[in-house]
Order: sequence, then C-alpha cells, then structure tokens
Amino acid sequence: MSALPARHDRPAATRLRAMQLDDLPRVLDIEARCYSHPWTRGNFIDSLAAGYLAEVLWATDAGADDALVGYFVAMVGVDELHLLNLTVAPRWQRLGHAQALLDALEQHCRERAAPTLLLEVRQGNERARQVYRRRGFAEIGLRRGYYPAGHGRREDAVVMSLAVPALPT
Repeated sequence: MSALPARHDRPAATRLRAMQLDDLPRVLDIEARCYSHPWTRGNFIDSLAAGYLAEVLWATDAGADDALVGYFVAMVGVDELHLLNLTVAPRWQRLGHAQALLDALEQHCRERAAPTLLLEVRQGNERARQVYRRRGFAEIGLRRGYYPAGHGRREDAVVMSLAVPALPT
C-alpha cells in the first residue's frame, strides 16, 4: 500500500471483478505511481497464469470512463490465503477502499475454509502496518532483507497474520 494522500472527499460506487490481462496497463500505471520497486508486467502475468486470486476494484461513477481504484493478488494455500499485493491508486486512498479489498479477501478465506490470511509488508511502511493492525492483523515475524531498497540495499518485511473465522454452519 502507498502512503500518498487522497484527492477525493467521498467513496465512489465500486465493483470488484477478476483481474484480466486487459487491466494490466492501468494496474502497472498504479504500481509505478505507488512503489519504488513496483511489480512488473511479468509478475502479474505469472500470477494470473498460476491461477492466483487476483481482483480489481473499479469506481463505476468516476465519469465517462470507469477508474481503476485498486487491486489485490493472493496465493491460495492449504490452510491460508497469502496476500502478495494490495494497492489502492493514490487518488482513491483514505476512502475505505483498502478495507473493501480486505473484506473481499476475508470472504475468499471463508469460502475456501482457509482460517488464516498472511502478508508481508515493508518494515518502514508504517501507514500500511497501521491499516493492517486496525483490521486485526498481528505481527508474527520478520523476513530479513526481503524487499529491494535501492543502491544494493534490502529492507526487512514484517510478516502479519489475521485469523479469519469460518462461516456459520
């Protein structure tokens, strides 16, 4: 998640759907604006080809063209969903869209009977860590040198976990 300020004063009507190859130009534009080391087109293509869970959130009342608000990519495991990328476009941040994407991820966990949602986040990304902590994620570990940080350096990743209750039977 990025720490850039929002430019809207209200949430838009949105719809969530599976990510498609046609979405990648807009997804890559957001990646480039949000991260010093963005995912590449190849990263997204490989994720889609591997069958990872990938969805995009679109604003449906953003004018003549729908606007890409954000997206996520997650890997389905045996007893977990592992969030690999969750990003909200800078102009749509601080409006609850990250929470909507997390809602969808929790629902996917329930549908798959996966009791845990895991993720890594840059240790220095305090804003994202706060979002996840408010959501109920616990910091459970550290991956040393996980992220590239420029000039040959690496940044540690904080591993976070959320227990997702099962659907009532």
